Amino acid sequence: MRDLSWGLCEMFGMFFLATAFLTPHVWAQGSTQDFVVEARNITVSAGSRLVLPCHNHQIVWRQDHLRDRQRVVHWDLNRNRPEYTVERVLDMFSGGTERVYNAYNKGRVTVSKEAFSDGNFSLIIHNVDMNDKGTYTCNLHHHYCKIDQSIQIKLNVTKSPRKERRVWDGEKPVFVVLEGSSVVLPCINRRPLWRGGLQEDQQQVVHWDFQRPGVRRDQADRLLDLYASGEKREYGPLYLSKMHISDDAFLIGDFSLTIDDIQPSDKGLYSCHLHHHYCGLNERRIFRVIVGPPVSPAAVPTDALTTQPAKTKTTQTPEDTHKNPDINKVEASHVFNVILPESQTHLLHQAGYILAFFLMLLLILIGIIMTTRHCKKKGLEYDIRRADRNHRMEIEMQATELRPYNQEVRLDYKNNIMKERVEMNNYCAPKEIDLNREMEKYSCK
Repeated sequence: MRDLSWGLCEMFGMFFLATAFLTPHVWAQGSTQDFVVEARNITVSAGSRLVLPCHNHQIVWRQDHLRDRQRVVHWDLNRNRPEYTVERVLDMFSGGTERVYNAYNKGRVTVSKEAFSDGNFSLIIHNVDMNDKGTYTCNLHHHYCKIDQSIQIKLNVTKSPRKERRVWDGEKPVFVVLEGSSVVLPCINRRPLWRGGLQEDQQQVVHWDFQRPGVRRDQADRLLDLYASGEKREYGPLYLSKMHISDDAFLIGDFSLTIDDIQPSDKGLYSCHLHHHYCGLNERRIFRVIVGPPVSPAAVPTDALTTQPAKTKTTQTPEDTHKNPDINKVEASHVFNVILPESQTHLLHQAGYILAFFLMLLLILIGIIMTTRHCKKKGLEYDIRRADRNHRMEIEMQATELRPYNQEVRLDYKNNIMKERVEMNNYCAPKEIDLNREMEKYSCK
């Protein structure tokens, strides 16, 4: 039994080891990929001017104008008896002092002054009374990043010290405290987002990548890095010669890339990445640029359209419109948006899953074979031991049944008459013969 358990442990250890080697790349890539918000195909003529749009007008991608009032914490109290009511207990901004709404709670209910420095927003209540019973909610709001988080804690008040406790009811913690004592309702969030010391403009960056046909994503060329602080990094002659981006990108939320005199060698995938490390946001926009033949001289050169088609204005009289009812109908352009795959290594990921599945089946089969062989080996050993035990028992029985009949019994007799009697007893009994029957047989013959 010990050998069987050891074999099963080895089998499961090999399985988890193989799984750990096969799948970490998939997990790592899935956790670091950007969120693709847009993907489209764009076809332009050679020699034209192309604008790749990358817009985000939310305030999170622009300069912060709220300053110290961007973060706020407030505590609310929900009471169910005698009727459901919601009461604001206090609130505090990152750059100001706390504000207590009920005059009775002033000096009795407070939050640490260093809350936005150490991330401890716990509510401290002194001299607890029966009116403090209810469900407290700690709400954290970040107006700049548009992030809201909340924590609920239920508070009960008792007069018996033996009933004091802290339990979990499956949804939220429940504090039962003694009347007249002090309690701290915990609300802790130490993420840098809720603490000071970080500059938002140093945590925002926009970069453009160019991926030529046949090149993997991790080998794409970096074109530009633009930071909200004003720092700008340009890479390679391709960007320096014909590409540019607005200097006021973070002021207006427009990070579009303009390409002048586009050529067939410029075709490929262009990616716009928006990273806001302070708020933990990541966005990605993908554009597949296809360069066609140059336009003829007779055609009017126009910029490549990457947004919705412009409306066409016609000057027709009502009489012409009545005669031709289809004159105001404009044929809609046929645009097909194609979502491009995130990476060309998805086939390798699928192959890794298949190999892991077959490896799991192989390990299960090996475990079954090892278990069967172990059971057969134990059965064979049991049969051999049983046969040896039976053989020994037979030998012992035969040894006990053997008696010294062949030994000559040497007895001293007092006289010859007794000796003759003993010898007569050892002889077989004489056969009885009926002479009358024998005579009848001979007479019949």
